[in-house]
Amino acid sequence: MPSSHTSPDARHDLETISLIGFVHGVSHFFHLLLPPLFPWLMAEFGLSFTAIGVTMTVFFVISGIGQAAAGFLVDRFGAARILAIGICCFALSGVVLYFANGYAMLIAVAAIAGLGNSVFHPADFTVLNRHVSQPRLGHAFSIHGLSGNIGWGLAPIFMTSIAAYAGWRYAALGASLLALSALALLLWRRSALASPLIEEADKTVSSNASIFDFLTVRAVWLCFLFFLLITSAFGAIQNFASPILQALYGLTITSAASALSAYLFGGAGGILLGGFLARKGEQERLITAALGAAAALAILLAIGILPGWSILPLMAAIGFCTGIAGPSRDLLVRRAATARFGQAAFGRIYGFVYSGLDVGLALAPAVFGQLMDGGRYSDVLIGIAVLQTLAIFTALRVSKTI
Repeated sequence: MPSSHTSPDARHDLETISLIGFVHGVSHFFHLLLPPLFPWLMAEFGLSFTAIGVTMTVFFVISGIGQAAAGFLVDRFGAARILAIGICCFALSGVVLYFANGYAMLIAVAAIAGLGNSVFHPADFTVLNRHVSQPRLGHAFSIHGLSGNIGWGLAPIFMTSIAAYAGWRYAALGASLLALSALALLLWRRSALASPLIEEADKTVSSNASIFDFLTVRAVWLCFLFFLLITSAFGAIQNFASPILQALYGLTITSAASALSAYLFGGAGGILLGGFLARKGEQERLITAALGAAAALAILLAIGILPGWSILPLMAAIGFCTGIAGPSRDLLVRRAATARFGQAAFGRIYGFVYSGLDVGLALAPAVFGQLMDGGRYSDVLIGIAVLQTLAIFTALRVSKTI
């Protein structure tokens, strides 16, 4: 809590960062509304892995398309209203899941949750960029990323615990209650998210440009590509790290799952440190060093000659290096957004650029799944390293085109 000596600006920054961090954590929680319940849902409705997996493809396709469109709504109607609509979609998805009586309703749940998820990046980053003072932006982006990781971590525990005790339908209702609590908090503190007056220079830039002019800017497309690349790499690790480590190193299911957790916890630590490092500028160099180290470690893991005891710390190190790059990438996008269009275009530029995240998460299982089916486990890790390397070159090109 801020002390009596904390300046009003610092208190406002803290409230904004905390509120946006919480709702972002809720959005990541709803990424995993369905996956923890897959064993129950497959048994209930007689579904295969392929069929149940389609629900997540629907989620990310809807989220990706919606995210690109949501940015325009954020710029037009304000972030607070659009965030409230997104959270309402989450609450509705949990209710629909409670009443689900077949596969079609599960697809509907995924679509509604994906639509809700689509608003968060354009809305969150618009709020942070407009409300948080420049010296604290690195910390703001760091907390934003960390809160998302926390949401991912809590969802499986929350959902499976309730499902095991009371059934999967009540787990769905529990998720809806969480969304409603986030909505109540958002409405209570909505004054902290009220859109400030936009500088006259930004108004002039906005009035003289078409709302689609940002699509003609090369830096914007490079940022989109950057997110697609790094998220495809993350999606490959998230989906296939456990079976890869079991095959290459003979780890047990429990040990392989622990290695994935080590990666995620390492990423959280990297995000925290990355927030401090990003304040010093030179985001491109930081991204290059961090992702370069992560790619080198992924190749080392692919060789398959390491002792079993080293896998957990190595996975944690890969996650840590990847996490360090997170706040710097967000600041890089901010520079691309403001270079030509100012604050008035934050929503639509962030919405379009971050839709690359959903595209990457949707593509990764299909692309790398073929390598997994062919038993080419090392090739998956090499592919992850290649994607991270390509992301480095993309980030360097962004800085030269801004």
